[in-house]
Amino acid sequence: MSFATEFKEFAMKGNVVDLAVGVIIGGAFGKIVDSIVGDLIMPIVGKLLGGLDFSNYFIPLAGQTVTNLADAKKAGAVFAYGSFITVAINFIILAFIIFMMVKQINRLKNETPPAPAVPAAPPEDIVLLREIRDSLKK
Repeated sequence: MSFATEFKEFAMKGNVVDLAVGVIIGGAFGKIVDSIVGDLIMPIVGKLLGGLDFSNYFIPLAGQTVTNLADAKKAGAVFAYGSFITVAINFIILAFIIFMMVKQINRLKNETPPAPAVPAAPPEDIVLLREIRDSLKK
């Protein structure tokens, strides 16, 4: 089998195509969550905490005296813990949304009614013992 044929067979398997679609949708979904966190949630959290902007929270490691993160990064190394806080909140929201989606999918899967249970026939020795019992009662 040639390399091209083998690769084509691998790439066209259902799980590879499903994975590719999942990665593409996941990337787009990640951008949506980034926007929700950065543009909607973090400004509200900042306002509730007294007008704080987490994106500009950093500790200069190279003696910078600038006040925003972009200029500090240009001037040298920084410890950008505000960016980490934003990414951590982003992750929590994304994990919660995925949890809710999986929970809903599992709920929909479990809604199919189970087949009615058919009682199993008792073993032959039990049937025989019941017949003997019934004969002795008479």
